[in-house]
Amino acid sequence: MLKDVENGLVGTVIVKDQSRHGRDHLETDKLMEIVFPAYDVRFIAVTDGVDSANGFNEMSGIKNYFNDFYARDTSKKIRAVFRAKGERGERVGTSIPYGYMKNPDNPKQLIPDPVTAPVVRQIYELCADGKGTRAICRYLEEHEIESPGVYEFHTRGTKSKHPDLEHPYLWAQQTVRDMLSNRIYCGDTVNFQTYSKSNKLKKRIKNDPENILIFENTHEPIVSRELFALVQKHYEGRKRPDRQGDTDKYAGYVYCADCGSKMYLNRGKSIKPENNYYQCGGYQTKGGRYCTVHRIKANVLDRLVFKQLRDMTAYAREKPEEFYEIAARNGRETAELEKKESEKKRIKTESRIKELDNILSCLYEDKALGKITPERYDKLSSGYEKEQTELVSELAKLSTELDSMERRDECISEFIENAKANLEIKEITPNILKTFISRIDVYENPEKYSRSCGNMILIHYTFPSLNKSEPVLPPIADEAFTQAAC
Repeated sequence: MLKDVENGLVGTVIVKDQSRHGRDHLETDKLMEIVFPAYDVRFIAVTDGVDSANGFNEMSGIKNYFNDFYARDTSKKIRAVFRAKGERGERVGTSIPYGYMKNPDNPKQLIPDPVTAPVVRQIYELCADGKGTRAICRYLEEHEIESPGVYEFHTRGTKSKHPDLEHPYLWAQQTVRDMLSNRIYCGDTVNFQTYSKSNKLKKRIKNDPENILIFENTHEPIVSRELFALVQKHYEGRKRPDRQGDTDKYAGYVYCADCGSKMYLNRGKSIKPENNYYQCGGYQTKGGRYCTVHRIKANVLDRLVFKQLRDMTAYAREKPEEFYEIAARNGRETAELEKKESEKKRIKTESRIKELDNILSCLYEDKALGKITPERYDKLSSGYEKEQTELVSELAKLSTELDSMERRDECISEFIENAKANLEIKEITPNILKTFISRIDVYENPEKYSRSCGNMILIHYTFPSLNKSEPVLPPIADEAFTQAAC
């Protein structure tokens, strides 16, 4: 319409009332008092009795302001409703994630879609096997699996995701990457990931981590937490795939033992595959003043991890009782003390949350009886509600810590069972790493430029307090340098 006004095609603009013209008082005042008169356009608001041919009175500007105030007040109320829903653990998003559908008996609840949930699970499994996003997209296209936008168009008739109907099996890498980092697939609800500054600014801004609320186990998961954690660990390392579309299997596992930085795989066109090597990320980005190179060849690391893992699993299979006792003995007293402290904090936090519930209830009664003003109630309740939200988040963390302590013995038993299930490990794969190893620390070579002395590495297994140190060996002298310690 404004383009037609500027081109002289409009003589009169007629609206029901001024609010139909706009609710931003700055813009509506500008149009009514500057733009329309400049192009000789007559403006009429029927129910407000406004006609620019008779001139504007003072009430026109005031009505524009009140229309703006009404929109802002409505936005504030809706935000408050969504905030309350989000803090209760209800989903505040409007779109249904790919892989899920609404429960016919309860529209507020999500259930796995029998058609797309297996696709999501397959994507996670491919990533866990070391496939990059490009290779996953190629796999989905080869198996003629419709992209999320096309599937939504065919099932719901909506084009909100801009479906490419000419290429229905073409998946975007960013779509796959977003799915691989979405906690909703392991059964969690994540609220307030983004926000807008006001009702006039529609741009969504990423929220700070401390302002994001996470509620676990709110619906049926599509992937297990173990598989989700493996994928996240995989993406903690270098994400760049090689020419075949595969990513580094050790990504997120190898760390510098001295500065704690991740170690990254260095490869290129001029480097032969057998000469690919890992290097300290701190050294790469900050130089020699921060840390040293900690260089270790990829094939040497692979051989060493393979040998030690094979020996460790054989020991767990052949002497399970002895293995269990050694693993459980280390750190048992420390774990018990930490468990008692966490239990005390949990009881204290739960007590305070109940106190805050009583305080908020009393405040509401005082407001209803007129003992305190609504403004005073809003100020006090917002402070207590903020404290309560922080305590709920802290309680969830404490519960996770207690669960992890209680799972210590279970983890040892799982390790033994996995060792029995994997009788013969033929090569190191992402699944093998996920099953047995949580972290690998690489130390600097004690003799600089030495060809006979290798780096020491420390392997952290998937349960606490059972680690191994082993020097990284030159290819010729493996047996000569074998040392091991629990």
